[in-house]
Amino acid sequence: MVATYLDALGEFHRRRAAADGRDWRARLDSLAPAGPSLEAALRSDPVHVAVIAEIKRKSPSKGWLAADIDAVTLARQYEAAGAAAISVLTDTEHFGGALDDLRAVSSAVSVPRLRKDFTVCENDILDAAEAGAGAVLLIVALLTDAELSRFSRLATQVGLDALIEVHDAPEVDQARAIGATLIGINQRDLHSFHVDTDRAARLAASLPDDVVRVCESGLASRSDVERAAAAGFHAVLVGEAFVTSPDPAATVREFASVAR
Repeated sequence: MVATYLDALGEFHRRRAAADGRDWRARLDSLAPAGPSLEAALRSDPVHVAVIAEIKRKSPSKGWLAADIDAVTLARQYEAAGAAAISVLTDTEHFGGALDDLRAVSSAVSVPRLRKDFTVCENDILDAAEAGAGAVLLIVALLTDAELSRFSRLATQVGLDALIEVHDAPEVDQARAIGATLIGINQRDLHSFHVDTDRAARLAASLPDDVVRVCESGLASRSDVERAAAAGFHAVLVGEAFVTSPDPAATVREFASVAR
């Protein structure tokens, strides 16, 4: 199988995890309660598409998008504009984020926070909980079946929701096999970087009615959000369109006004 950009990122984070000597089991008893539930927030409005607004300084493919972001200021703007949740990228090397961003945002807003990172070990999940997240991202393409199941169970144990990210039909099957109720469909092909909205719509249609469907990647305009809503998505996760907008709050309000 041809390696993808995600493979390289996964290898980087596995090396980081291997160097982390903390005993995650010893940390369990000292964890504070997790932040508010992402899944509950995405289910709360049956009329409009829920917006997960992301704090994203750069990307591996495009470089710096907004290097001077103040995470707290932007998160407060997102919340005031109607974002259902805030996604905080905490990968430093490739996305310019940090766990300190998540800690600061968690102290500043009341809507749920998603730790957006490449979760490859138990300590990643516990770090998310300690920093005030209400959810973690689990990317099926990065994990073995055993890891996906184990990390999902641990997230539930410590009070976090798990947003399970998939890219294709076999990964949908893997997500359904662990009973996932919150599934993000990444519209971007791992090999070509091409955004395929038709494939994403087919994958969304294959999910049971009780699953919350989140559309990820390639959402640059209101019409993109409307297309996602028509395909049956309950929520969208958007970063670049917001951080590069001259008025992020206005763009969030526009996206959040789209009917389901």
